[in-house]
Amino acid sequence: MIDRRTASPAWWTPSIHSDRRPFLLGRNRIQAAFRARFAAWDFIEVDTATLQISPGNEAHLHAFATAAIGHDGTSVPLYLHTSPEFACKKLLAAGEPRIACFAHVYRNRERGPLHHPEFTMLEWYRVGEGYERLMEDCAALVALAAETAETRRFSHAGKTADPFAEPERLSVADAFLRHAGIDLLATISDSGATDRDALAEQLIANHIRMAADDTWADLFSRVIVEKVEPHLGQGRLTILDRYPVAEAALARPCADDPRVAERFEVYACGVELANAFGELTDAAEQRRRFEAEMAEKTRVYGETYPLDEDFLSAMELMPEASGIALGFDRLVMLATGALRIDQVIWAPVAETHLG
Repeated sequence: MIDRRTASPAWWTPSIHSDRRPFLLGRNRIQAAFRARFAAWDFIEVDTATLQISPGNEAHLHAFATAAIGHDGTSVPLYLHTSPEFACKKLLAAGEPRIACFAHVYRNRERGPLHHPEFTMLEWYRVGEGYERLMEDCAALVALAAETAETRRFSHAGKTADPFAEPERLSVADAFLRHAGIDLLATISDSGATDRDALAEQLIANHIRMAADDTWADLFSRVIVEKVEPHLGQGRLTILDRYPVAEAALARPCADDPRVAERFEVYACGVELANAFGELTDAAEQRRRFEAEMAEKTRVYGETYPLDEDFLSAMELMPEASGIALGFDRLVMLATGALRIDQVIWAPVAETHLG
């Protein structure tokens, strides 16, 4: 039984499903264990709508567009969300103190061993608690996933990590200095403004490739991907902390240094698992950041997404909080020993081949 669009055995072929089934049952056990843990932590599980006015306003995230047709035939553009974040934060504004959400989310232009156009994102939020608490949460959940899957070690692409070891905490600035020889903070002003030429000079000095039209953000991303990420999460989890404000569109600045923000990412075996914020609650600043992101999206891709005015209004009521998004499928991959993300998704999206 061959899927004619992929010229390879389809996931629903009995022999293929038999190979995938242990990973899928492991997924179910881990999800059940997580739900029990969140209940023990006094979280309420919420369910958010997939269709949204805005899919998110980060320049390099790509959404699936659709439309709602009214009884009169009027068409209103909508998008499949790239994250349940906006809806979850509206619930914080409404008064919920601790919420968790397993959400199917959708991202276009993404498919590969670690990417799937539809995947499960686990998000949780704590009102009145700092983002360091989320570091503890994440480490505990990673260990719980490993315990549930009865494994003592994660492995991926030749790298290994002990899911029970205390995570390494490393600032982005220290990671740039350690792995690329770059003084990142020297390229950022106290206002958070970035100096593209100052960063470019350091890339040239360290023999890192670049293009003439690369922006500061392009250069930052290249160093992260090529020089930093391959070293993260080896032996134990890495918490990559204190991102530049320019790379943390929904996070508040750190109290001790306005050049960096309360944002961290969690890595295991070089794989990014989670992204967390001490949440920005200044609606005017959030609008400014979104507009800047959409201007960059227009420049690079020739398209933009609308702002969710309802979300910006809700921010006026939103309390101080911290929140995190964890790629649930990726964590299941590492815990169960699967090699590709589609092996831990019960019914993967059909492959398409665009000419």
